[in-house]
Amino acid sequence: MSIGPPLPPQPGQDRGHRRIHVLVVDDSAVVRQVVSMMLSREPGVTVETASDCRIALDKIGRRRPDAILLDLDLPGMDGLSFLRKIMAEDPIPVVICSALAQEGTDHALRAMEAGAVEIVAKPKIGVSGFLKESAVLLVDAIRGAAGARLRRPLRPPLPVTPRLNADAVLPPPQGHSSPIGADRIVAIGASTGGPEALQEVLTALPRDCPSLVIVQHMPEPFTEAFARRLGTLCVIEVREARTGDWLQPGLALIARGNRHLIVNRVGNRYQVEVVDGPLVSRHRPSVDVLFRSIARSAGSN
Repeated sequence: MSIGPPLPPQPGQDRGHRRIHVLVVDDSAVVRQVVSMMLSREPGVTVETASDCRIALDKIGRRRPDAILLDLDLPGMDGLSFLRKIMAEDPIPVVICSALAQEGTDHALRAMEAGAVEIVAKPKIGVSGFLKESAVLLVDAIRGAAGARLRRPLRPPLPVTPRLNADAVLPPPQGHSSPIGADRIVAIGASTGGPEALQEVLTALPRDCPSLVIVQHMPEPFTEAFARRLGTLCVIEVREARTGDWLQPGLALIARGNRHLIVNRVGNRYQVEVVDGPLVSRHRPSVDVLFRSIARSAGSN
């Protein structure tokens, strides 16, 4: 059923905000209720719910959603099979919100490979409190997913928390350092759709390619498994970055989830540092922070 209209716009809110229709697919009545109430309070967002994939497919046939929030552990057809069916027949942006992501990263990696644009791992207990605390994360994920399929991007949502830039972690570079004789570095940043794109790029690289540093916006439990999986597919070495790792040709370092990745110059060599810090553009690791450090340490290299 449809969960009521959103609250009327308050003074200063954008009354022309493009509407987003979201389908929440979860067998938990608590999850459906909490998420529906939370999303319906967002300007321009309407919500429908389904307790299993059969009901979800019926509702999609009657009204195609702009985005789907999907659990993986569902009765009947499981969430991963449902995701693959949707992507094969009529791709709709899907955000995974599942406790299975806590049990092992394999579920999340397979979901990303199948086409999910974002993963939110929810706990097995205290789900209601977790969802309420993660309201900003879920709303951003839904809006980002809905925008991923549009030719014209959505107007930005009303800010809920401040968006910090790279200055929050590193000061702006004072000129660019380009040490003579130092190796070249390739820095890559990716967000929605990144895992598939990175696999395509990295598997095509030769063993003697320049060193690579990569930020993929991905939660903490998944980056190590993601790097390990890429390492099995590539001729180059791929691993999750650790403080003190030296960059060298034929090596790709993936930023650790929930930590920023910084490249420092030591003489004519480059060494990475994994650091804590605030969210930058609502991400940690942040592409902006990595690129800022590259500008400071390597310049034209």
